Amino acid sequence: MSCVSEKNYIYLDKIKSPTDLKALPSEAMPTLADEIRRELIDRVSENGGHLASNLGVVEMSMAIHRVFDSPKDHIIFDVGHQSYVHKMLTGRLERMDTLRQAGGISGFTNRGESEHDCFGAGHSSTSLSAALAFAVSDKLSGSDAYTVAIIGDGAYTGGMIHEALNNCRKDVRLVIIMNENEMSISKNIGRFARNLARIRNKAGYFKTKKATGIFLKKIPLIGKHLFWFVRGVKKTVKNALYGSNYFESMGLTYLGPIDGNDYTEVENLLREAKKLGESVVVHIKTKKGKGYEPAEQAPDKYHGMSPAASCKSDKPNFSHIMGAKLAKMAESDEKICAITAAMCDGTGLERFRDTHTERFFDVGIAEEHAMTFASGLAANGMKPYFAVYSSFLQRSYDNIIHDAALQRLPVKICIDRAGLSEADGATHHGIFDVAFLSQVSGMKIYTPITNAALERALEEMNESDTPCAVRYPNGVECDRVLSEFYPNGVGQALGAVRNYGDGDAPSAVVVTHGRIVKEALEASDILAEKGIKVGIILLEVLKPYGETAERILSMLPKTAEKVVFLEEEIKNGGMGMILSDRLKDTAAMSGKTVRLIAVDDTFVERHKGNNVYADAHISAKDIAEIIS
Repeated sequence: MSCVSEKNYIYLDKIKSPTDLKALPSEAMPTLADEIRRELIDRVSENGGHLASNLGVVEMSMAIHRVFDSPKDHIIFDVGHQSYVHKMLTGRLERMDTLRQAGGISGFTNRGESEHDCFGAGHSSTSLSAALAFAVSDKLSGSDAYTVAIIGDGAYTGGMIHEALNNCRKDVRLVIIMNENEMSISKNIGRFARNLARIRNKAGYFKTKKATGIFLKKIPLIGKHLFWFVRGVKKTVKNALYGSNYFESMGLTYLGPIDGNDYTEVENLLREAKKLGESVVVHIKTKKGKGYEPAEQAPDKYHGMSPAASCKSDKPNFSHIMGAKLAKMAESDEKICAITAAMCDGTGLERFRDTHTERFFDVGIAEEHAMTFASGLAANGMKPYFAVYSSFLQRSYDNIIHDAALQRLPVKICIDRAGLSEADGATHHGIFDVAFLSQVSGMKIYTPITNAALERALEEMNESDTPCAVRYPNGVECDRVLSEFYPNGVGQALGAVRNYGDGDAPSAVVVTHGRIVKEALEASDILAEKGIKVGIILLEVLKPYGETAERILSMLPKTAEKVVFLEEEIKNGGMGMILSDRLKDTAAMSGKTVRLIAVDDTFVERHKGNNVYADAHISAKDIAEIIS
């Protein structure tokens, strides 16, 4: 149950829709902004999520919903992680206590959640392409609706934004809000430019500009010629004084920059942008973490927060193990390079960045470029390691095939956040990479679930002359996995069979890899109580599949009547489908029942009361039921 009513809000809990927001007097906006920030801090601190970026867009979000008419007007947030205020103002305040929870509201925009979320997102740089499509389709259908795209400056490092800008049309009702909150997009153009921007952002400026244009055009014979002459002189003088503007050179009207945390300035400028009735870029500058001192001082720390109740381990997670090992390897191998697509901290590359600065490359939110850049480095004799989240690697598929694999270049891909995402949901599930990489000729795929296996995989990859990928989950090494599979230490084999004990004869065997091995262990406990003994074969390398199939045969107990291939990736084209097909005609598999347990043809949405494995029907309980 929501605790909103207990907070004694003056305005916030009375807003059930944008209509209620519009009914408030302008003088209520500062108080409302404070109340929104209180709610943000409480909810994100409790449930986790993106705090600093949402604190920065409070005034902007309020102004958007006061000026425009959602859902008739379309409001599209890039990535969607800065949409929490938007959710509060569009009837979802009472559900904010379920933010990022099973069965609750998403941490991103979601079309299935509200009519005010016209386009969903979880990855960066898609907003403008979608927004342009909305604006164009409105024009084609005769609608007078506006489309507003809110794009953080970081998204401009992604190529899709520029591809969309290249296709933007002047004659559609598209308002592009560039939210500059971290890096500087435009160069510092001095006092003259700041004063000019201040003049341009006055409400009367546009009225005067329009009236002047109409007056000049009405002068007989020379009016139109005079209008274009004056306009050309103005543009020439402006460009000579402080340079041309990127957006204006693309044929778009540009307004700003202004203080995005000054509500009055933002509302005034948005109203003027709306009056233009054409494609326009509104440049605002916001402060990440605004109104919360710790977040203002360290916005990166408060960008993505874990839930307050989450278990924190003293152990280093797999990201840190990877980053530390790679940095150490680079000390003795000067050809090793590290590449990230704007996720240095998330992928554990901080140490490499600090100790091997010249060989560290942050290419921005540009995974396609990162993969081809890595391929170029490899072609010229370097050893590039590209660290990337599984769900973001999807963008690089063509580059993996065309630029790395086709040329047999030894690019090394370190795939972080492999497997299902408990909090972020479908947009961040890392469940496709095994299937799509398994189809790539020459690709080797490692799936370590122990620290030592991850380190050894990195070492082996360093000597490879073909593309390699190592995938690991967001988490830490599991003590039970170590004791069950490697009681005498991990050793040299990338994979192991569970120690059954003297006299044990399992009637079923689970072949698995990755974090879900813990669900297999729990399932074996459930079945042991029923007198069913289950063996588990843990794979820490998948491809080449021929070698893996031979390894499975060497570990497969003859007593097993059932063989279950288990993974938390998609079933179609996955490990289980490939290996079961390779093994089906072998003598060792004759007479055995084979089952595949994996994510079926779905994106796995979470439901209240379930964990993510239950929602995907691959939990310990599901495994036990299928085996028994």
